[in-house]
Amino acid sequence: MNIIFLGPPGAGKGTQAQTIAEKWGIPQISTGDMLRAAITNQTETGLRAKGYMDAGALVPDDVVIAIVKERLNEADCAKGYILDGFPRTVAQARVLSEFAVVSVVINLEVDDNALARRLSGRRVCPLCGAISHVDWLKGQTTCQADGEVLVQREDDRPETVLNRLRVYHKKTAPLIDHYQTEGLLRCINGDRSMEEVGAEIIRVLEGVQ
Repeated sequence: MNIIFLGPPGAGKGTQAQTIAEKWGIPQISTGDMLRAAITNQTETGLRAKGYMDAGALVPDDVVIAIVKERLNEADCAKGYILDGFPRTVAQARVLSEFAVVSVVINLEVDDNALARRLSGRRVCPLCGAISHVDWLKGQTTCQADGEVLVQREDDRPETVLNRLRVYHKKTAPLIDHYQTEGLLRCINGDRSMEEVGAEIIRVLEGVQ
């Protein structure tokens, strides 16, 4: 099963995709993670992408598509995969259809105000990558796993969050209509507990199989 997770920044796509990937035994392919790794490693692609990501803007299609196409050709994708963060535009979706067959598109719906609170409160461990939130941390400032001081990613700063949401509504939201027309879209209320959202996603996927 080849699955796409759609939804605005902070909707929980990554968390839910990871759970489904483990349940179905297929890889979760996050373009955001791949691009951040390229930035950390200071690759040519990473250096090109950094300026866009820091500003909350979309990375150019040619950079993202090249990374995704290469990844889908790897052996672990033979039995299916989850695309998390790609495609982000209708143009990307059309190019994707040239080299991949999509089984279903899961769209997580969350209100912008709730998203802004989620993202601006997010904190990340610079060593292990674990993600926390100020609401959970209750004043704690270090990672429970390794003791590193938690940081706020540049693209989670309040001003960048607002720009990310504006970009999403302008560029990415039209994908909802695109995949609705294709008959592949399944919309899920993402403003609930992680367990409730995950259970509904599983019910939807089991209905697709």
